[in-house]
Amino acid sequence: MTEVILYSLVSGITIIIGGLLASADRFPNTVLKEKILHGIIAFGGGVLIAAVAFVLVPKGMALFSIPLLSLIFLFGAVAFLLLDRFLSKQGGQFAQLMAMLMDFIPEAIALGAVFAHEPQLGLLLAIFIGLQNLPEGFNSYRDLIQSGYSKHQILLIMTPLSFLGMIGAILGYLYLHDSPQIIAALMLFAGGGILYLTFQDIAPMSKLKNHWSPPVGAALGFLVGMIGQKLVG
Repeated sequence: MTEVILYSLVSGITIIIGGLLASADRFPNTVLKEKILHGIIAFGGGVLIAAVAFVLVPKGMALFSIPLLSLIFLFGAVAFLLLDRFLSKQGGQFAQLMAMLMDFIPEAIALGAVFAHEPQLGLLLAIFIGLQNLPEGFNSYRDLIQSGYSKHQILLIMTPLSFLGMIGAILGYLYLHDSPQIIAALMLFAGGGILYLTFQDIAPMSKLKNHWSPPVGAALGFLVGMIGQKLVG
């Protein structure tokens, strides 16, 4: 339980770290800064795809039939699509924040649940969650600033959100550690949603015409996933 609390706390606290990094940005808006920001966004997308490929999908593929596997995965994509459309109609000021929570919470529940039987998989999932929350927290802060919120208001919103993952992980550890199929279904659901978000929001945001930093950032993000899988897999 101590390890679950520690790893889920560290993976969630990167939300507020990303927000703090964005709040500390005092550099002028130059081409170099734009390339770096787009590279950070693309890096987050690469990490998300790695999380889907190496952590979220394999267990479901091993446990479920093709029809059930497809149904759960597509249900995740459709759920995120509906949320995305709803947030767009509301003006979109919380879109990045809500999108982050929609993948963070099911992943955190799965983190706690798998830790009882597969600590290495739980550790890998915690690393992926932390890495993806950092750029998402950074981008959420920028979105909210542009919507008129002050620095203190945004940090007040983001700080408690950083601890939601710990609550989800504890609940998963206590109540789902003997339910491998539910864990696998949660992972598949999150995987479908993450792929939707990656190609709907993150990849278009990272594009920068005639510059190489975004695609290289995406490749580096995926490389981090491969290294993590190799180290603990």
